Amino acid sequence: MSDRRFAARDARVRAAEVEFERDIPVQAANGEETEYPFVANYSKALPHNKFGEVDPAACHLLRRALATGSYEDFERIPLGDTRKLVNPQAGASFDLQGPYAGALAIRPAPRIDSAENSAEAVELYWMALCRDVLFTRFGDSELVAEAATELSGLSDFRAPKQSGQVTPQTIFRGGTRGDLVGPYLSQFLLKDIPYGTLLIPQRQDTLVRPVDHLTTWGDWLEVQNGSEPEPDERNFATRRYIQTPRDLAHYVHHDALYEAYLNAALILLGMNAPADPGNPYNFSRNQIGFGTYGGPHILSLVTEVATRALKAVWFQKWYVHRRLRPEEFGGRVHQQLRGQREYPIDGEVLESVAVKRVFEKYGSHLLPQAYPEGSPAHPSYGSGHATVAGACVTILKAWFDESHVLPDPVVPTTDGTALEPYTGPDAGRLTVGGELDKVGANIATGRNMAGVHWRTDFTEALRLGEEIAIGVLRESNEVTLEEAVFTLSRFDGSTIAV
Repeated sequence: MSDRRFAARDARVRAAEVEFERDIPVQAANGEETEYPFVANYSKALPHNKFGEVDPAACHLLRRALATGSYEDFERIPLGDTRKLVNPQAGASFDLQGPYAGALAIRPAPRIDSAENSAEAVELYWMALCRDVLFTRFGDSELVAEAATELSGLSDFRAPKQSGQVTPQTIFRGGTRGDLVGPYLSQFLLKDIPYGTLLIPQRQDTLVRPVDHLTTWGDWLEVQNGSEPEPDERNFATRRYIQTPRDLAHYVHHDALYEAYLNAALILLGMNAPADPGNPYNFSRNQIGFGTYGGPHILSLVTEVATRALKAVWFQKWYVHRRLRPEEFGGRVHQQLRGQREYPIDGEVLESVAVKRVFEKYGSHLLPQAYPEGSPAHPSYGSGHATVAGACVTILKAWFDESHVLPDPVVPTTDGTALEPYTGPDAGRLTVGGELDKVGANIATGRNMAGVHWRTDFTEALRLGEEIAIGVLRESNEVTLEEAVFTLSRFDGSTIAV
């Protein structure tokens, strides 16, 4: 037994040494905080003036606390009202498994004076306008067609296209091959979930009054200062499958962050989906996996990476980028188009059809929010939901045979109360790997559809989560007696062995 004690210590030391030898990336922000102080970065919940611009003294105290790491300095940060900042100290914490937060980086966020940022903003305005269009009717919707036409003409819109054009088949989707196959929603958000002796249909509660929020200046400004409006009333009696962008935004307003991926693992285990060819028990004559390389192992591992992913992205959010939330940017657009203020905003969003349509509908140029409180009280870049998605989906793609075709694909009926067979021409091409990529994109994009995140918040954070999961998998494989080599497809389309 004493030998195993030393072996356990040696394994932990080896893992720590491997992480210590990792190349440390440069943590680079986009320079806005220096060039455009107090208008181009996150400031929600701090005190603001009548134009929605942060009190510089409050901003300095926030930055001081982040620089010193002092508990007392964090407690000195002033709030505009009752809403509190969400966990800025988490990004400075460490984990005992996987890469530590500062060992990974994401590229500088698009600047508010860039065409890329304009394109992302225009997409968000169209997402808000299309919130109540059925996913299964995107191909028939004039509104979706108008959105696709404008997005196709933007100079720097970095999203999936067909022959250089955004189409109803590609609009609002993620960028992997799996994202572009089959219905918009992943099968893992629709199929029943086997949970022990329970079989759980994925019919969700709905909203009593599905309306948009923060479309008037007074409501918007109160929320920027940290007021906490009453939550939307939920209808627990009328449940249906996710049908629309608003339904998806509602789902990701209340989900446990790893919920969709735990559900996906249970669905895959319930259908006896084949394991990755590198699972050591594929070749055993007289053993099966359980605590290692079996059901209990994957069910714990897929959730275990979530908090590690959150710590990594919280470091990026608070300590590196501090990107403003889309709703904050919408306030800048509104004030500029009213002629009240002048900001360094790229012109494409100011001249967009989407912003004009929002003004015609609401009488303001603010970005309509799906939630009464708008975004959470932490910076935008990257998305916590997306980082967790990247981590959990990567674990599942490593564990299961990605090429396995999911049987009997479904879509919601028109009223959303039941499921019906999906009979599109690609119905036989919905694979485990593709639908896992899609569920990650669905969950992350649901936050964009709510108006609380940008496209690059999703795409860059997904890859950050992927790196966390790969590091955890490598260390996990090092401390088991069995020899496992998992093969998985990365979000960029390449394949690696872990």
